[in-house]
Amino acid sequence: MDSFFRKHKITRPLNLTGLHCLLFFLALFCLPASSWGSDLNASVDRNKIGIDETLNLRVRYSGDENGGQPDFELLEQDFDILSRQQSNQYRVINGRAESFVEWTLTLAPKREGELFIPSLHYKGQVSDAIPIKVSEAGSAPDGADRKAFLEIELDKDKVYVQEQLLVKVRLYTTIGLHDIATEPLQVAGAHVEKVDEQRYERKLGGVSHAVYELTYAVFPDSSGQLSIPAMTYVAVAGRRDPFSLFNRNSQRLRLRSQAKTIEVLPKPDSYSGAHWLPAASLGIVQSWSQNPDTFTVGEPITRILTIRAEGLRAAQLPPLPKLDIEGLKTYPDQPQQEDQIGPNGVTGSRIETTAIVATQPGNYQLPAVTLTWWDTKSQKQRATQLPAFRFEVSGTAATTPQTQEPGNLPTLAPGTTTLEEQDHFWRNLAIAALASHLLWIFYLYRYRPQRLEQPTASAEPARKMHHEAKLKKALESEDPRHIQQALLDWLLQRWPQVEGNNLSEVSHQLGFEELHEIQSLLSAAIYQEPVKPLNIVKIKVLVDRLMSRKGGMDKASEVEELPKLFT
Repeated sequence: MDSFFRKHKITRPLNLTGLHCLLFFLALFCLPASSWGSDLNASVDRNKIGIDETLNLRVRYSGDENGGQPDFELLEQDFDILSRQQSNQYRVINGRAESFVEWTLTLAPKREGELFIPSLHYKGQVSDAIPIKVSEAGSAPDGADRKAFLEIELDKDKVYVQEQLLVKVRLYTTIGLHDIATEPLQVAGAHVEKVDEQRYERKLGGVSHAVYELTYAVFPDSSGQLSIPAMTYVAVAGRRDPFSLFNRNSQRLRLRSQAKTIEVLPKPDSYSGAHWLPAASLGIVQSWSQNPDTFTVGEPITRILTIRAEGLRAAQLPPLPKLDIEGLKTYPDQPQQEDQIGPNGVTGSRIETTAIVATQPGNYQLPAVTLTWWDTKSQKQRATQLPAFRFEVSGTAATTPQTQEPGNLPTLAPGTTTLEEQDHFWRNLAIAALASHLLWIFYLYRYRPQRLEQPTASAEPARKMHHEAKLKKALESEDPRHIQQALLDWLLQRWPQVEGNNLSEVSHQLGFEELHEIQSLLSAAIYQEPVKPLNIVKIKVLVDRLMSRKGGMDKASEVEELPKLFT
């Protein structure tokens, strides 16, 4: 036996224990890769970030993977999960098989301070917790080299209650960003309105940045501390590849600004105005529908007053005093409110329209209009006044029938009154009978042929009353389209010699000033964009004037007959 070992140059024979070990390692090598040990590891690309930055978390599981994933909801206690991806890999290195699944998540911290990536559990395996230090925006070690960040700027250090505060939110970036998403600014205890949006370039530290700026107008409802919350933008950085399903060359970013706090002051005790109006400027403008030097009894003229305030919404502007002057009838229309927005915020306008009709000639004076307001630029109380307006009304006063009171009636002797009334009665009766007989003879010889030719002439009064009633009903409905059609029908009945399929053609032929103005008001209410509210009071006044017209058409009707010669 020893000679056998020496012949084959075996210096040390194998004992039983060594043979068992060899068989064990051979069996271990022949086992499938799935029987090797499983493991769950978590890692991050950095442990210190700013509140406006993100980090990438990689979680790898080595072992048999047949669906499912770790419980990532534990991360949402301290982080927002902006994106997640999963990849499965199987590889053989030096004859050794290896398989694993990997999850990649982009996380954004919810607050500053010491945070932790919690331990994750999957298929009986547990990863280690990872500490994360979150600092203020821009104070991270690489804060000076940030590629994108947010900035909030307030135009004032203090504001009064209901005064306009401009909040500018700027996104700076030196890299290409797309798919930018954000929620509009919302401030508790204040009215907020977006007023401007701009894109431009600005250099910071010699480096050019693309800037995307949003401006909001904020109106505090009450005094005290007003908190402007932090704004959050989510964007994608990198090249957008339309042929890549997952856009692996891009990175999702979450940008977060700092919250701001501003003091809101109450209305000053020294302010004496009837309405609190904090504005940068305020003015009152008066205009008329026609020259106010031509006031005439019975003819309406429209007065338009416009209040315009920079830094106030139209809803904050008060109504103006009503006119109450003897000899003038007023018909106020519904006020119109309009807000214009721009880089300087909101400019509110209130427009009050009143139709004025004079019933007596003479000299009149409309009182001055004064508004007290608070100048937010000089921090002083001011007053804007529209001066009193004097004018003269010409024409004849509208007369009303005079009736004698019963106490002023003359007392007559009994019997005398009865005899005189009887004499007058028989005399008047004889005269009336003779006149009617003569008129009947004149009618038979002069107008009977025309009556035979126009058997339907007796129906004209009824038709006229029908169209007038239809027009008045349309005016009560305040529907501009119904008014337009009813007015056209009435005009064609009132002036049958006019031909036209619409109000414009009829108005051109008649040449009535009232009709031109009615047509203009109806067209603005039907066809103008945006639609202008209908001044129904003025429409009614003009229709009344149109119905009171007597006689035929204006000279325009004579001119209209000429073109027919050439048809």
